Amino acid sequence: MTVQTDSRLIADNLSLGYGDRVIVDHLNLEVRTGVITTVIGPNGCGKSTLLRALGRLLKPRNGSVLLDGKAIGSMRTKDVARTLGMLPQAPVAPEGLTVADLVARGRHPHQSWLRQWSSDDECEVAEALALTGVSDLADRPVDQLSGGQRQRAWISMALAQGTDILLLDEPTTYLDLAHSVEVLDLVDRMHEELGRTVVMVLHDLNLAIRYSDQLIVMRDGTIVASGAPKDIISAELLLEVFGLEAAVIADPVSDRPLVVPIGTRHVYGAIGGPNAK
Repeated sequence: MTVQTDSRLIADNLSLGYGDRVIVDHLNLEVRTGVITTVIGPNGCGKSTLLRALGRLLKPRNGSVLLDGKAIGSMRTKDVARTLGMLPQAPVAPEGLTVADLVARGRHPHQSWLRQWSSDDECEVAEALALTGVSDLADRPVDQLSGGQRQRAWISMALAQGTDILLLDEPTTYLDLAHSVEVLDLVDRMHEELGRTVVMVLHDLNLAIRYSDQLIVMRDGTIVASGAPKDIISAELLLEVFGLEAAVIADPVSDRPLVVPIGTRHVYGAIGGPNAK
């Protein structure tokens, strides 16, 4: 099956699940080329399941994922790996594996019987290490790094793979706010300076809004909204999708929407309750 389109990665009538459970049902999505797209939604809505299917880690029950107009399931693994890089949630490296060896694994899709490790591969690895700021950690075991350092090392491996499309499943998992911003700044630089198309899954709404050109909002395995953050984020959408009462104001830094959860503490305090200040 071949489809002509401006989007290089497409979900066509996609249904996904595990065992008897259907997670995503008849979903259609075109990933815009050359932008950062982030999938958001409540826990269990199918975000990571969708990303796994886009990365050919999960076989669809129905429909298909198309990469450059071809059904990704029919393509050779190496051909996919030369175009699309996937960083799963909380990846684990073999014990004792150094950062340099981890990043070098990103070059495996480019190896063959006729093309062994070369100076070009060395240059790609060195450049990936430098771009992510982990050159000084090259000889350190990955399992001895801090969370932020470890995520940069994994992203460095994805960079060394040399793909035009990167899929990142919760790249800020287990990171504090400072390290989350550091990692997302890195992703943004890869997009801006190297022209990468990036698809991420994030839980933090405000970070997703700030770092994304396009948002895909999911609920119960379906897409309920998509578009630029300023066009779709509203108090009504947050209540509908997340059950979250929030005010949406202008972010003083990015001038994008900023989500301010309301909760009960200050509402209750404002009317003279025990939390009033």
